[in-house]
Formats: sequence, structure tokens, C-alpha cells
Amino acid sequence: MSLKQTQQFQHQNYNEEILAVRRNILFKEIPIWQGIQKDVFDQFVTNIQNHAAFIPRAHAETNPAYKQIIPYMIFMYNQKLFVMQRKSSASEQRLASKYSLGIGGHIRQEDITNNDIFTWAKREFEEEVNYKGSLKIFKIGVLNDESTEVSKVHLGMILLLEGDNDQIQIKNEHKSGMMLTLTECQALYPLFESWSQTTLELLEKHIV
Repeated sequence: MSLKQTQQFQHQNYNEEILAVRRNILFKEIPIWQGIQKDVFDQFVTNIQNHAAFIPRAHAETNPAYKQIIPYMIFMYNQKLFVMQRKSSASEQRLASKYSLGIGGHIRQEDITNNDIFTWAKREFEEEVNYKGSLKIFKIGVLNDESTEVSKVHLGMILLLEGDNDQIQIKNEHKSGMMLTLTECQALYPLFESWSQTTLELLEKHIV
């Protein structure tokens, strides 16, 4: 992708309207935390479904009054995890060359056909990867990170997707993907983006 194409892509992405919810609604009854909370998933799903708003991404990225809702799906088969690496030519240069466990991204209004966040997430999964097989979906938790200006305007809804085969491929030309054991992921830990590092720390306690 040329510099001009990259700039056009970024302009288009930042003009699209994406799903966000006001911070004061999400955290009205639960104090803001750092990391992953496992027992608030259903409560946050209800808040998101009841208070979803669609605002220009350019506005959401710089407005901490909103949290952009990101389905963050971890694919696993036979105790191996699907790991993606962003190429150096990726349009999001803040994450270039970083490894990631999370499949998914911003939710647009056209992604929503009903009031079920799991359907929204599955559509995001199908947009990001090619996978032919069945999936079991498990709720992991809600990831909140207040440590940077970028992370504080996003909220991760973490799901574990357990497949029945490992035939999964990333669609995005600016990413590559591979299946790795937990030990192999741990060796790459410093190279993972921050959300994946936090998620990996939680998965270490559950994958043997």
C-alpha cells in the first residue's frame, strides 16, 4: 500500500461511525479498574446493548467521555492459540510489527442485525479471518486499560473461541497469523501489544 493509499484508508476509517458507550454509563455502578474483570461481563453486555451510540471514530479516538467497544476474540484449538503479527506496513503504525491474540475490531452500525453482542462479535470474526469449522464461545471478561491516551478510550469484550480444527487464516494483507503453544506465546511476551499481554497473563492460569 502506498503512502497515499494508507492516508486514504486512515481517512475513511476515521470518518466511519463506530459503536461507543458513555464512560459514566458503563462505570456508573462499578468503579473503574485496570486489567480484566471476569464477573462483570453480563452487566456490561446489558449496558452496551441498552446504551449503544454510533459516533465518528475521529471524535471517539480523542474523547475520553466515550469507550469504543471492541470484541476481542481469542481463537484456540488443541491447546494452541492463534497469534497474529502486524506487518511494518500496517496502517496503524502504533501497533506495527506487534503480535496480537485478539481477533476483532470496531463495530459499525451495519455490523448489527439484532441486539445480541455475540452475533456482532461473530460477524467481526468472519470479517477478519477465514475459518471453516464449528466454534464454542466462552466469555472471558472485560478488559479496561487506563494507562495510555489510546487505551483509555477503548473497552475490550474478551471471548475465547474454541475451534474444531486449526485451518484459520487472516484476511488482512497487513497481518500474518500462526498457531502457537502457550509456551511459544510466553517467549514472545515482550513483543505482544498490551491488551494481548494482559489477556495472556490470564490465559496462563487456565491453559495447561
